[in-house]
Amino acid sequence: MSHDTHTHEHSSNIKRIWQVFGILSVVTIVEVYLGIIRPDALVMNDFLAMNLLNWVFIILTLYKAYKITWVFMHMEGETASLRWAVVSTVIFLVLYLLFILLVEADYIHDVFRDSTIKWNF
Repeated sequence: MSHDTHTHEHSSNIKRIWQVFGILSVVTIVEVYLGIIRPDALVMNDFLAMNLLNWVFIILTLYKAYKITWVFMHMEGETASLRWAVVSTVIFLVLYLLFILLVEADYIHDVFRDSTIKWNF
């Protein structure tokens, strides 16, 4: 039996990899740029007890995590139920982590602001 009778098509994903690399690079460059210049419009305005710059960082980081999962973990070719199981778990864990971090950071800020403990860092 010869393997020549069956032709297998192999599509190259090199273009797709470079495209995703470019998108992730641009998002990372935007994050670094915003972190360096820290625009007053984003730093001085708050939303849900956190400045807008932090929200931009969180949203861009979640977008990068989504793209990495979608493309490099090949989620785009999976069934909807598997995609939903993976994505809903990550969404829940990220929201839970954000909740814990924000509540604890707010508590620590209040302790340092209202008590005899001084800011020494």
